[in-house]
Amino acid sequence: MPREFSISVVDDDESFRIALVGSLRSLGYGSKGFASAEEFIAGGGEGSSDCLITDLHMPGMSGLDLIKSLTARGSKLPAIMVTGRSEPGLEAKAAAGGAVCLLMKPFEIDALMNCLERALKI
Repeated sequence: MPREFSISVVDDDESFRIALVGSLRSLGYGSKGFASAEEFIAGGGEGSSDCLITDLHMPGMSGLDLIKSLTARGSKLPAIMVTGRSEPGLEAKAAAGGAVCLLMKPFEIDALMNCLERALKI
């Protein structure tokens, strides 16, 4: 990696969020976790991130709503969505909302790395 990328993880599932942040750090990325989309926005996560990984379904603002909100404000922050739900058309919905990838929980680290490479263009 030419430089350390910073990845923000937004997921209301605390154990998943902590595990993913730890995994990203072990792979050489800077990483910070947020319990909600609102916390990410209030904490200025957009300005300190190179990529966003967000859960699709969360209480309050969903991951899809978060991406749409960032895009409406002119943000170019690439986003990867994750979900534990299996619904028809979910991938198309995520892509239409601006997500680079949609990962189904649980996912393999290789799948995450492929999405990060696409999102960060590395």
